[in-house]
Amino acid sequence: MSLHIVLVEPEIPPNTGNIARSCAATGTVLHLVKPLGFSIDDKSLKRAGLDYWPYVTLEVHESLQEFMDRYEGRRMFLATTKGSREYSSVAFADGDMILFGRETAGLPRDFIRRQEESNPGCSIRIPMSEDTRLRSLNLSNSVAIVLFEALRQMGFPNLK
Repeated sequence: MSLHIVLVEPEIPPNTGNIARSCAATGTVLHLVKPLGFSIDDKSLKRAGLDYWPYVTLEVHESLQEFMDRYEGRRMFLATTKGSREYSSVAFADGDMILFGRETAGLPRDFIRRQEESNPGCSIRIPMSEDTRLRSLNLSNSVAIVLFEALRQMGFPNLK
């Protein structure tokens, strides 16, 4: 098993390319949930991921519902500026799935609410200044922050 990064409806090719590179470098599975704001063949997406794409374990899902149906019962965390707890308070484990939403809108609010009702505390946030509370960090930076905290907690498995 390994960690899973799930990008729900990503819009900006360089962000996804950078995230793919981080996933390749750490043995993390990358999931892309459609609709995507770009083609997977997009030159800027490939350029951002450089030559790492052959090393990415990639799954593409037709919709968020299709993804949820396929992975029902798996432990999931929702990264959102409205998260109920800080990402560093989670005890991450092998097989965890960490979901991130669109750059312009995040994860759907109804989806977050439903997940929190059935799994309280599943929404996580990266602390930020209150001056920027209505904005968020860059998606690829946010993924890197949470991914490397999870890997650190797990002792950086299979990494040197």
